[in-house]
Amino acid sequence: MAEGWVNHLLGDRWEARSAGTAPADAVHPLAVAVMREVGVDLSGARPDHVETFRHEAWDLVVTVCDSAKESCPVFPGPVSRLHVGFEDPADAVGSMEARLEVFRRVRDEIRDQLIPQLVA
Repeated sequence: MAEGWVNHLLGDRWEARSAGTAPADAVHPLAVAVMREVGVDLSGARPDHVETFRHEAWDLVVTVCDSAKESCPVFPGPVSRLHVGFEDPADAVGSMEARLEVFRRVRDEIRDQLIPQLVA
């Protein structure tokens, strides 16, 4: 969801690529659904492993979960790091509506907490 927000709102300044230390086989369907609600299309997104990008030059590496912050590999060259932690909505339990509410909350937290730090 962070990649979607950054590219949607800040695509004229940033190009975000998302990767995980233990990526799922597909983007969570509830993430796709709640981002669609706000006009961001994640239907073509796919999870990549962080090692895919490790040897590329980056201006900024952003981590959004504490486990990634701790296990994120060292990227070569000068790269700034930013950590803004969020609950993993994929861990939500309960009814479909309860799980959707967690995804919506995290979606909005990412927009409200991460995006302002990238425009500052």
